[in-house]
Amino acid sequence: MLTAFDLHLLGEGTHCEAFNKLGARVTEHDGVSGVVFAVWAPNARAINVVGDFNQWNGAAHPMRHLQSSGYWEAFVAGLTAGTPYKFEVFGADGRRVLKADPCARYYETPPKTASIVWDSSAYSWQDDAWMKQRRSLPGHGGPMSIYEVHLGSWQRSPFDSAQGQPGGTLLTYREMADRLVPYVKDMGFTHVELLPIMEHPYTGSWGYQVIGFFAPTSRFGPPEDFKFLVDAFHQAGIGVILDWVPGHFPKDQHGLARFDGTALYEHADPRQGEHRDWGTLVFNYGRHEVRSFLLSNALFWLQEFHIDGLRVDAVASMLYVDYSRDAGQWVPNKYGGRENLDAIEFLKQLNMLIEHECPGAFVCAEESTSWPGVSRPVHLGGLGFTYKWNMGWMHDMLDYTKEDPVHRKWHHNKITFSMIYAYSERFILPFSHDEVVHGKRSMLDKMPGDVWQKHANLRALYGYMFVHPGKKLLFMGGEIGQWREWNHDWQLDWEILGDSRHAGLQRWVRDLNAVYLRESSMWEGDFDPDGFSWIDCHDHDHSIIALMRQPSRPPGVQASGDCVIAVVNFTPMPRRGYRLGVPVEGSYAEILNSDADVYGGSNIGNQGSVSADAVPAHGHPYSLALTLPPLGFLLLKPAK
Repeated sequence: MLTAFDLHLLGEGTHCEAFNKLGARVTEHDGVSGVVFAVWAPNARAINVVGDFNQWNGAAHPMRHLQSSGYWEAFVAGLTAGTPYKFEVFGADGRRVLKADPCARYYETPPKTASIVWDSSAYSWQDDAWMKQRRSLPGHGGPMSIYEVHLGSWQRSPFDSAQGQPGGTLLTYREMADRLVPYVKDMGFTHVELLPIMEHPYTGSWGYQVIGFFAPTSRFGPPEDFKFLVDAFHQAGIGVILDWVPGHFPKDQHGLARFDGTALYEHADPRQGEHRDWGTLVFNYGRHEVRSFLLSNALFWLQEFHIDGLRVDAVASMLYVDYSRDAGQWVPNKYGGRENLDAIEFLKQLNMLIEHECPGAFVCAEESTSWPGVSRPVHLGGLGFTYKWNMGWMHDMLDYTKEDPVHRKWHHNKITFSMIYAYSERFILPFSHDEVVHGKRSMLDKMPGDVWQKHANLRALYGYMFVHPGKKLLFMGGEIGQWREWNHDWQLDWEILGDSRHAGLQRWVRDLNAVYLRESSMWEGDFDPDGFSWIDCHDHDHSIIALMRQPSRPPGVQASGDCVIAVVNFTPMPRRGYRLGVPVEGSYAEILNSDADVYGGSNIGNQGSVSADAVPAHGHPYSLALTLPPLGFLLLKPAK
């Protein structure tokens, strides 16, 4: 079943559809129905296919070694979809180990570890309109507001003692389609980003220690049910992003580690092949077959499951050979440097491949250093990602808003510094799951002051995020002001929406999304310096900033009325008669005010609108005399 051409492409690391050749596939051979198995294990002494169908007796179904290629295959007549199996590998180290199939499409539900023969090709997609639109999307100019979700803890069914599931029973993929999809739609998010759903043995890893790279976790149902969930999102007009983990994998005996008795997918030298902080192993990106495995895996999710984008986890750990390593614990590259040359080439190849094979799909990098050109095209010397997470902006803003307002005047640069480098990459602004765990506290609880001030601070912070250049990402629970940190074993504290302050925060996020989508000036210039200008970024004494978002315009052309103006007062003191320069005369509508009573605020503002005076200020010919609410965010728009 593996042709000479397949073996050639696999051997040179360019076979990008290995998922159609390896693993277990229901087929017909010489008129006999059954399953063909194929696996890469060049140093194994022997491999057998085992399962309930042969009482786990490997002698019944040995695999044939395709000499010089390192691949093994076997055809077992009579097997059908739903059959559990493993590979009995007699390794080069003399050990016999039962291994799960690296390319399996489905797995037993943990803690069981067998692979399952599966064929979900009969699923009938209903998202043709979405996929057609995706292929014609115009570059990076559209709006993007992402809701980051961990499927196992967003919402659960009531606790079932028979199931013994902590915090309630897990929802299925189809139940998610009934509950999560309408919620994301109602809240106005354009995309959902799912923490890794690839099969993983340890729930506490949140999905970041993957065993089944080609299998949606069976915790929530079979693969076609995950397709149903993606389909439902697309039919609701919502894009789906998957967290993807090509940087490392766990050491579980049934997984990829020492698959054929040697360091096959990983490096043999632990200075290259092990992340000791995480207890995981590092892929050997210089090995052609490993590159084929990972490149195929990326295309698999984009093509087989219609995923719209991948968020590549821990890119910094891939780029540097000394990542989180002390002196003497890493191996320099061939030039003596710290750059992982093989990983760099792999990432470039990945991004070029996706751009060519999946028009309209995108790739986001979680890259936490100042590596240059992460989102620059490969042909211009970059890594080729579509977007990069702006970790610097996130840390600066959380550090700033944690400060007591009386001290914020001394940290004003944390608000403004991000605009120094805002256009060096195509950024996503993330308030992600990593910021609400391990003692960092929830988004609401990070804020200083009493309960009212905490809510007001958080509303102002979210308002600033939505007017700052860059796409937006918010982890689940942040929109309702959950008090406790995220717990992967428990659903969100939905009951707090009975408190008007939490319901008001949720309404604020919903209205921010609605205005963001309606006002194109808030997103169409995200990556163009002409789309943003400070009106006043120097009022550190009052901890106030004011800015303008506008459509891109030719050099020398004055700003038009097609813009929005944002003002943020980061102190609990209301300011009356605050003079702010504006580009055009007339009335300005107050289209958002975070202090409105419907959001849980004190209802201080400008009664819906304010007129510009012919008083120059801040370099503009007109100005407004504003009432700024305490810890408040205002969004104004010139009336047409």
